[in-house]
Amino acid sequence: MENGEARTRILDAAGELFYGQGVQAVGMDAVRAASGVTLRRLYQLFPSKDTLVEAYLLRRDSRWRGALASYVDAVDGPPRERVLAVFDWLRDWFEEPGFRGCAFVNSFGELGATSPEVAGVARRHKEEFRRYVGDLVAEAGAPAATGAQLALLAEGAMTTAALTGSSAPAREAREAAALLLDAAPRP
Repeated sequence: MENGEARTRILDAAGELFYGQGVQAVGMDAVRAASGVTLRRLYQLFPSKDTLVEAYLLRRDSRWRGALASYVDAVDGPPRERVLAVFDWLRDWFEEPGFRGCAFVNSFGELGATSPEVAGVARRHKEEFRRYVGDLVAEAGAPAATGAQLALLAEGAMTTAALTGSSAPAREAREAAALLLDAAPRP
C-alpha cells in the first residue's frame, strides 16, 4: 500500500472515529484497526496522535468549507439568497445521520486548552467561516457588522442543532438572518 493510500485510509478512519466518538475517546490502535494499516505505518505517517488530530481537522476544514461554497455557488438568485443558502446548507448538514455538531468546537472543547495546534486550527476554521459569510453579506450590500451577526447566528444554530438533535435551528437562524439582512442599512 502506498503512503498516499495509507494516509487516506487513516484519515478516513480517524475522521469517522474522532467525529463520532470524540478525539480523546479514540486511541491510535482503534484508528489502526479501522484503517487496516499497521501501527508502524500509522506512526510513520502521523508520529503522534496530535499530528493525526491536526491533519483530521485540516482535512475536515477543507471539505466542509468546500461543500458549503459549492452549495452556495449553485444558488441561482440574488446575493441575498446566496447568504440565506448558508442556512439551507446547514439544515441539510444537521439532518445527516451521525451529525454531532461542529468538529472544531468539539475538538477545541476536548483539547483546546492543552493543544495549541488544535486550538489554532479551530480558530482559523471559524475565522475563515466568518470571512466567507462576511463576503457573501458584502455582495448582498449589507454592512460588515451584519456578516459578523449572521456568522454568529450560524454558530449558534450548529451548537443548538447538536444539542437538540433537530435541524429546526437552521430554519430559525435563516429567518433571523433574513430579518437582519432586510433591516441592514444600505450605502
